[in-house]
Amino acid sequence: MNHYSNGNWKSSNGDPTDTKNFVGSTSHYPPEKNFLEVFDFPEMIEDYLFELEIRNYSHNTIKTYRSIINNFYNFLKGEKELNDERQVLRGFKRYIRYLKREKKVSQNYIYLVTVVVKKFFEFGGINVLEEVKTPKRTKSLPKSLNEDEVKSLITALDNYSPVDSASSTSELVKLRNKLILALLYSSGLRVSELVTLQTNSVDLNERTIRIRGKGEKDRIVLFDDATKGMMEEFLQKRSCDSEYIFVNRRGNHLTPRYVQMMIKDYARVAGIKKKVTPHILRHSFATHLLKNGVDIRAIQQLLGHSNLSTTQIYTSVDMQTLKNVYDRAKLL
Repeated sequence: MNHYSNGNWKSSNGDPTDTKNFVGSTSHYPPEKNFLEVFDFPEMIEDYLFELEIRNYSHNTIKTYRSIINNFYNFLKGEKELNDERQVLRGFKRYIRYLKREKKVSQNYIYLVTVVVKKFFEFGGINVLEEVKTPKRTKSLPKSLNEDEVKSLITALDNYSPVDSASSTSELVKLRNKLILALLYSSGLRVSELVTLQTNSVDLNERTIRIRGKGEKDRIVLFDDATKGMMEEFLQKRSCDSEYIFVNRRGNHLTPRYVQMMIKDYARVAGIKKKVTPHILRHSFATHLLKNGVDIRAIQQLLGHSNLSTTQIYTSVDMQTLKNVYDRAKLL
């Protein structure tokens, strides 16, 4: 019997003894019970998320999976008929339709929901969604900033004087934020990697940082001389002795949300009309490296991608660069 079920589940042909779709051999399935009464969803959700944590899934990924599964579970609780697997399958399809029509979510989110719920059901030994095909993802080129926009963003507050011009704290925050922007761009860091960056992972002499990325995989990233100078100045001036480089007033490392909002403010001051996020700086890093002739496999290593196909999606080249490469090839 399935660990999460309270008895056998009724198959689509109405025969409660059919175990084709579910484990268990109870021959007296109580017809008054529906799917959510038979399976202990809350326990299964916690066990599944615990399994993901053991398998070194990132905190953000686990948070996303929890949200997706809980939202689906809450939707199912509003369904009236879930008395066999065919009705559960229809419930899932109605949920997808609801997300499309009512929530207006993207095709990529539909893809993610389908993948996550199918994996969750497989974990619980529930084979209802076997026939559901995973929808295609849309592959749009990521937005990126040009070199001048990146420079404007990083130097946005260089000529700004705080109200309290004598405040060393304000100047230190400006230096810290400028260093954050420089690192996100010059090293291609994920924001989750940046906020948890520790002092012992940085080698100033070699201008390298050891990063523990997705899937607990280590990689080495580089930073330029200008960023090195900012890093040395910031570490010398900051007063706390936290293991984390970027901390708030309470001594805790910064949150991704803080960095996102800070970048949004800097983009506004710089007069950049495009949407600017930490991930767009990562896109820009990869795009500019490729534009300047760096081999895509080297970029793959710097970004920490397991598959080259992922790097190819990240690296969009502007049309003028593409034309120049095309003309140099002299096909005719």
